[in-house]
Amino acid sequence: MYSKVNTCVLQGLNGYIIEVETDLSRGLPVFNIVGLADTSIKESKERVRTAIKNSGYVFPLNRITVNLAPANLRKEGSQLDLSIAVGLLIAMGVIDNIHGNNIAFIGELGLDGKLNPIEGALPMVISMRELNIKKCIVPYENRDESAVVEDIEIIPAKSLRQVVNFLNGNENIAPYKTNTTVEDNIEGYNLDFSDIRGQDSLKRALEVAAAGSHNTLIIGPPGAGKTMAARRLPTILPTLTFDEAVEVTKIYSVAGMLKSNALIRNRPFRSPHHTASATSLIGGGRIPKPGEVSLAHNGVLFLDELPEFKKEAIEALRQPMEDGVVTISRINATLTYPSDFMMIASMNPCPCGYYGDPYHECSCTQNNIDRYLSKISNPLLDRIDIHIEVLPVEYKDLNDDRKLDTSEKIRARVNNARKIQLERYKGKNIYSNSQLGTKDIKKYCKLTKEAELIMKQAFKKYRFSARTYNKILKVGRTIADLDEDHMIQDKHILEAIRYRSLNNKYWG
Repeated sequence: MYSKVNTCVLQGLNGYIIEVETDLSRGLPVFNIVGLADTSIKESKERVRTAIKNSGYVFPLNRITVNLAPANLRKEGSQLDLSIAVGLLIAMGVIDNIHGNNIAFIGELGLDGKLNPIEGALPMVISMRELNIKKCIVPYENRDESAVVEDIEIIPAKSLRQVVNFLNGNENIAPYKTNTTVEDNIEGYNLDFSDIRGQDSLKRALEVAAAGSHNTLIIGPPGAGKTMAARRLPTILPTLTFDEAVEVTKIYSVAGMLKSNALIRNRPFRSPHHTASATSLIGGGRIPKPGEVSLAHNGVLFLDELPEFKKEAIEALRQPMEDGVVTISRINATLTYPSDFMMIASMNPCPCGYYGDPYHECSCTQNNIDRYLSKISNPLLDRIDIHIEVLPVEYKDLNDDRKLDTSEKIRARVNNARKIQLERYKGKNIYSNSQLGTKDIKKYCKLTKEAELIMKQAFKKYRFSARTYNKILKVGRTIADLDEDHMIQDKHILEAIRYRSLNNKYWG
């Protein structure tokens, strides 16, 4: 007896349809799985055997051969359990009909026949929809995550027996639908920008960074409020679009970090410790998994005490920051993950932290300061759009009772600026000014004559690189968007240039 059912495997975020072919023939009882399967799939033999028996069916005493086609594609994951079990039951004659070739099965089996949740359900369902699969049976716990995808029926099942009854027409399972949107149930924050006293220039810089998704470096002495401000950045980040939310959810699903099994509605905020290795930042493993740069996709990667990170870890960020994707090559696979994140980094100006502090004396030698600052290379600095210096907060600012802009008010301005950008770049797969390419910069970053003259003088004075020049124009475009101005005025370009004037002071 022969049967064939569909399932899916992932390579990175891309899913591939796998045909599970099952053959029962005469011979000594043996259960073989072929087709370049990894250990987790080969172990599924025992899970499938026991699940079938404990679901009330008789396991066949035949020669069983399961082929995972195409045979040249490496396969890994426990989600093939259900399709192997269904294929066996069809070959045994227990299941009469699987309702055509446009149905797929994903799910891990427990020994009692229960369907356990799997990692990567959302990218699998998205890939299957694109490959013309019309119906997919998934574990019950993965229903909210999978139902985000339209144009494909999601059938949530709790056990193997329920799947069999559904396919035989003995039990009806309605296709699962979810009406939630990105705006529904957005998590609240206990932090607020109004908690920060003084540091108006820092708050302004972070507002500009949030509006255009610009990388930012904050330099200042201990206790000036660098980390405090960065921790409050998520409270002013623009609302995720639906497409962005799906991308983020796919990454967390693959990484096995999707706690609610539903669409992620808040922009990620990742803050790895400075002892993190290059592999944990970029991603890796035998089968490469997403690293911090991918987990921060469409959100923020906060690197506190940047010079304390290992040199190779910091330098590994250069390519993902520029390209928006990271490619990880290993013996078993070469996978590409998205990494379009906003990097916020903070650092002290010297090892003791008080270089340039008007109230504390620096105890570092010039050699120590130079060695400390040299941990941040010029190529990396060139990729950071905004450099902002902060000084200790004055007593009068700490004791000031005037009402400051709340995160809600700042976020409204940021959302308005991002809305302008989405309208401007409609149909171009560009969501923020930071994603503009060279041709787009020439088209959309138009300067007035006065602003162009200022930019020309600053370029000669500070000897900006071509990349820095483009970064300044992008930041200027964002500042103009916050002012709802179609052209980049002289005041906008002056502010953008000011955000790149620290290089000469510390690394000049």
